[in-house]
Amino acid sequence: MFPKRVVDRLKQLPTPLYYYDLESLRKGLAVIQAQSSRYNYQVHYALKANANLPILAVVREYGLGADCVSGNEVKRAVEAGFTPEQIVFAGVGKSDAEINTALECGISCFNCESLQEMEIINQLAHIKGKKAQIALRINPNVNANTHKYITTGLEENKFGINLWELESVVARLENLHSLVLTGLHFHIGSQITDLSAFKSLCIRVNEIQGWFVSRKISIPHINVGGGLGVDYQEPDKNPYPDFKEYFALFNQFLEVRSGQKVHFELGRAVVAQCGTLIARVLYIKKGKNTNFAILDAGLTELIRPALYQSYHSISNLSKPDGNQPPVLYDVVGPICESSDCFRKAVELPETERGDLIAIRTAGAYGEVMASSYNLRDRVEAVYSV
Repeated sequence: MFPKRVVDRLKQLPTPLYYYDLESLRKGLAVIQAQSSRYNYQVHYALKANANLPILAVVREYGLGADCVSGNEVKRAVEAGFTPEQIVFAGVGKSDAEINTALECGISCFNCESLQEMEIINQLAHIKGKKAQIALRINPNVNANTHKYITTGLEENKFGINLWELESVVARLENLHSLVLTGLHFHIGSQITDLSAFKSLCIRVNEIQGWFVSRKISIPHINVGGGLGVDYQEPDKNPYPDFKEYFALFNQFLEVRSGQKVHFELGRAVVAQCGTLIARVLYIKKGKNTNFAILDAGLTELIRPALYQSYHSISNLSKPDGNQPPVLYDVVGPICESSDCFRKAVELPETERGDLIAIRTAGAYGEVMASSYNLRDRVEAVYSV
């Protein structure tokens, strides 16, 4: 899992901290690049997963674009060296200020989620004397079979334009002269491990494309979103998803029209496994039914277990040999919330104050979701050398 030299380095550093293995990140990106290029697909990296500049620098090396969901993410993408042509701006609630930021940057596309949003972008682009390229984010009503908090493609979700709205949206678009329709955008959810959901998406996209073709509307770009899940259970065994099967599925089932470019927006699948939350044991509390290992990291550093009841692999780096019989611990943080628990009944060697604990697969939706609740300090990020 971690070479001795890395553990020795981490032992010298104050905790908690985020540790990022950039070599692991590069290996995954090389596979993404190799497999997506087989079909001439364009992959954009979703900054919402992790927006650290050293991470973005590596991502950019491999030719990925930037998928942003806020004005500050657009600014960060520009700061990281992505060209305006590589940047797309999604999100269900873009403010006027954020739209103006993106217009000034000259980004390649706004993924629009409602008719009212289209009208506002048209108005702001007209004031600036610009033409804004847009894609319609269409809600395909496809079940991603994932956690309800990260499902985005059902009619009950807040995201996207519903199928029954398409006629009126397209009719109104004819009078929005500062907008140029260049694409269709779809996204059905996150942490999707059942690839049949993507097959269902392809079938629905084909049907929706047929609707536009029947009206002689040309669509140069199709964005099928992201959402590909990772293995939280065994991060060492599966350091990244099966990108070969993932891209091959779209090649098999998505009907691409002549001259169309297909886009993806992967976030978690790119960076999740390269990041680990490193913490120290502050205290051990032994009870009749439960032992607690209380760490110096909590939900302020990794909120996913509290928010999604998510699983993360946990190990004791100070006792890696595994010769001791395991003891069960509830691994918890110091925050004044009962939900501040990383996992219950974790098998660890007998653990003591000062031991170094690794909480794996924290590269995505870890540091970016951190908070200063309880007035805690924000913690540092450390990168492999």
